[in-house]
Amino acid sequence: MVSVPALKFANLESGYGDAKVISDVSLEIKQGEIFTILGKNGMGKSTLLKTIMGFLKLEKGTVHIGFDNITGKKPYTIARQSISYIQQEQALFQDLTVEENLLLGLPKNITLTDGVELIKQHFPIIPQRFQQKAGSLSGGEQRMLLMSRALVASPKIMLIDEISEGLQPTMIERMANVLKIARDELGVSILLIEQNLDFALSVADRYAVLKLGQIVDVGTVSDNQSRKNIKFHLEV
Repeated sequence: MVSVPALKFANLESGYGDAKVISDVSLEIKQGEIFTILGKNGMGKSTLLKTIMGFLKLEKGTVHIGFDNITGKKPYTIARQSISYIQQEQALFQDLTVEENLLLGLPKNITLTDGVELIKQHFPIIPQRFQQKAGSLSGGEQRMLLMSRALVASPKIMLIDEISEGLQPTMIERMANVLKIARDELGVSILLIEQNLDFALSVADRYAVLKLGQIVDVGTVSDNQSRKNIKFHLEV
């Protein structure tokens, strides 16, 4: 039986107005793997995720989740395909409580009760803050809330944009453990956008380097040559 990729996009081209940011980008994310896309600022990493999720108009190319062609669909339709998206930009409702933020991300067939134990296991402070306004949380706590909101939705795929940015080493290690558990125990396929090379390579199975809106290298993290190849592309 042929294994169908969890997420597949081919020949993607998009940008902002007349400014093309990504061009001819094609990748396949396998079922139950963590795939990281690395690159400097301004190379098109966040633009790629926004394009996949339908927030930016796709000028060319196709996007598939499993057998389903989601090319050109609205973001809310794509989100219903069991896909969670953690944006790099502030994506919390600051004036709503922690609990309300979690409820807003839930599909209709899932209750918050279903995911509370999962949250307690990884981010025990979040249930303790249920009635607190999200905007009053620390930066690290807000990242925990974002990850919690994605996990309680019981996704099959997670798109994660720079989750480690600005976090303390202990919190980065916790995030790494949560991602591995999501892959290994929950079977979630993860597309991880990162600049933190050590963090990305500690969790990912495969990688790609995005440079000036195009994929310039793809490889397996376990390959002894991978770190050298990645650093070469990031430094030139």
